[in-house]
Amino acid sequence: MLSQYIKEHTKESHQALEGIVVRQLKAIRNEEDYASILKNFYSYFMAVEREIQPYMTGDILPDYNERRNSQHIQEDIETLGAEVDQNRVVSVPSLHHSLDALSALYVLEGSIMGGPYIVQMLKKYGIERGFSFFSGYREESAQMWEKFLQALNRVGNDPATYERSADKANQTFAHFQELLSTPVDR
Repeated sequence: MLSQYIKEHTKESHQALEGIVVRQLKAIRNEEDYASILKNFYSYFMAVEREIQPYMTGDILPDYNERRNSQHIQEDIETLGAEVDQNRVVSVPSLHHSLDALSALYVLEGSIMGGPYIVQMLKKYGIERGFSFFSGYREESAQMWEKFLQALNRVGNDPATYERSADKANQTFAHFQELLSTPVDR
């Protein structure tokens, strides 16, 4: 199945990105620090969502409009008293069809699955609000992830497409890693 192939072939990229995120989260000392990290998440998710949008239809992923997105990150940033930069330009993978879009979305949706752990970390550092996005789908998170994987495997059912799909997911991880490694203005 494509989802398993992507998981296996993006393991290094996933771990590298996760390492950066965890280091940044551990450096948080106040809400301003947290908002700064969220600004990078917002800029990246919004840009990737723009690339995905032309290829997302009800036939591809019926619940796409119900999924967590950059709007939730923006709400968290504003809850923390900060503002988002709507015009920030970030580098994202080039997507050309629905399977490319789902491969990029694999990275975004996967990050939501790790959200509860992020919320726990943040609470340890005294952050008490701005968790809308990282709270994910709450008790429905596993079910939403499974629905996403079903759509990915259905659209990507040809093993000849697996390598390209994993490459798009790796590119999505790499661009996000590059952005998170670049300081953002508070």
